[in-house]
This record gives sequence, C-alpha cells and structure tokens, in this order.
Amino acid sequence: MPPPSQTEAWRSTLHRDHPLVGRIWDVRRGQWLDESALLADLSRARFVMLGERHDNADHHRLQAELVRRLTDSGRKPVLAFEMLDVSQQPTVDESLARAPKDPDALAQAVAWERSGWPDWSLYRPIFAVGTERGLRIIGANLPRSQVKELVMRGPEALSQETRSRLGLDTPLPEDVARAMRTEMHESHCGHLPESMLEPMVLGQRARDAQMADRLLATASEEGALLITGAGHARTDRGVPAQLARRAPDLPVRALAFLEVSPEAREPRDYASPDSAGTLPYDHVWFTPAAEREDPCATFQKSPGK
Repeated sequence: MPPPSQTEAWRSTLHRDHPLVGRIWDVRRGQWLDESALLADLSRARFVMLGERHDNADHHRLQAELVRRLTDSGRKPVLAFEMLDVSQQPTVDESLARAPKDPDALAQAVAWERSGWPDWSLYRPIFAVGTERGLRIIGANLPRSQVKELVMRGPEALSQETRSRLGLDTPLPEDVARAMRTEMHESHCGHLPESMLEPMVLGQRARDAQMADRLLATASEEGALLITGAGHARTDRGVPAQLARRAPDLPVRALAFLEVSPEAREPRDYASPDSAGTLPYDHVWFTPAAEREDPCATFQKSPGK
C-alpha cells in the first residue's frame, strides 16, 4: 500500500509538495517507517484507532485501504464508527441483513445525508470495504441527544451504573482537564462561554469512554477497528486511554492522519502544547491539507451560536 508518489494521486490540494507528505512517523521509536512495518504493527493490536480529519478525502481513502489490508488474510475485526451511535445499531443490523453488500443502502437507512457528517462519498470507501469483507459494522458513539443532555444537566443525566462504567465519576487530573478546556475554547474560536467549557469537556470524555466501552463489548475474537476523529484517537486522553483504563493488558494502536502545515517541517512541530512536545499517537501519517472555509467565520457572523 504505497502512499501516492504522484501529486495527482492525492485528493486534497494544499501543500502537496511538503516534504512530510506521504511519510509515516513511528512516535514511540522516533523514526520513519514504511507501510509494511506499519501494517505489521497494527496487525498485532487488538484495537486499532484510525484517526482522521473528517473532511479530508485522503484520510478516508487511506483508512479504507488500511481496513482492506488488515483484513486481506481473512481476519474479521468489527468495524466501528464514531459517525454511528449505539441507538442506530438495530437499523444498521437490519440494513446489512437485507443488503449485506450494499453500503449505499446502509447510508439511506441511517439517513446519512441528514446526519451532519461530511458527504457520504467521503466515507463510502470505508463502508464498502466493510460490507465487501463481511465485517460487522458497529455504531460506537453516544447519541447526540444524550450528549446534549449530559452537557446541559451534567453527570446526573446518566445513570449511576453508566457513569461508573464510563469512569465519569473520577475527576480528571488537573493538567488534563486544563488542556481539554483549552482545546474546547480554541476549537470554538474563543466564542464558547467560560461556563460551558467544563460541560463540553464532560461531553468529550463521555464520547471517548462510550466508544472504548463499545469496542470492549462488541470486539470479535480478532479485535476491532475504530474510524474516528484524530482527537478521539489520542493516546493520552482519548479512546486509547479509556481502553488502557478498562483493559490494560490488551494491545492498542492509534494511527492519526495529520494534514501538513507549511511552517511545520518536522514531526515534533505537530505536537500540541499540552502534550509535552510528543505527538499523542503511536503512528502519524502525513497528508496534504484539504481546502476549507475558515471555521471561525461562522462564529464571527453569528456570535451567539
């Protein structure tokens, strides 16, 4: 599975000539590795996170190819998605029972076009590999209505049993909580009221914990693959951290696809300030960046949103 060697092979248009594009960095060993070494390492894990930028077509293309290569041997891990929630599982199962090889029927069944996720065409290649290989497709996330209630009402929105299982009764270490509040502040372009930072962090924690819980509950004998945003794939506080809390003996690998930036020329340049100069993943695959509107423009136009 070589990375695209010609610029025209990339779908994303920005910074294709960046020196890191197409290269894979092994964070733990601090060295570059090739695709065969990456696949060998991912194949040894029970749980594999494939962390994306949601609107980058190259991230989804590479995710689909990795799912294909990781199942070439006949291995059948479950294929879990942040983009599907647990309440949709009966609908997913019914659709696959009716049309097991038809990913478009699944998209129609879950009303993908009204879901708020990027266009179905971006995600279709991943689902197509899953249906072609007969993988069980899993909704891993909390329903949005439940996340909203959690943000509005606090932990009491969940039962005591659920809060305990997801680890939400245990306070975060202050440095982690502070970093997550900063992330929420920045991701909302500074327009999120101070009083909402902690509730939004709780919602993020709950989604991470829910996805980890779902992987543990549904994984086949050959493990699970999770398609998710790169933030949820962080080893320090995302789904991998939740898996380590619940099942410390089970091997987990987190691969993030990261868009290159012109001023960032070395892997360490992509580490966030709260991660002590270390990328919070096991591996990073660098890609061109997708063109998109300034995400802060929405907040500037609608300050009350």
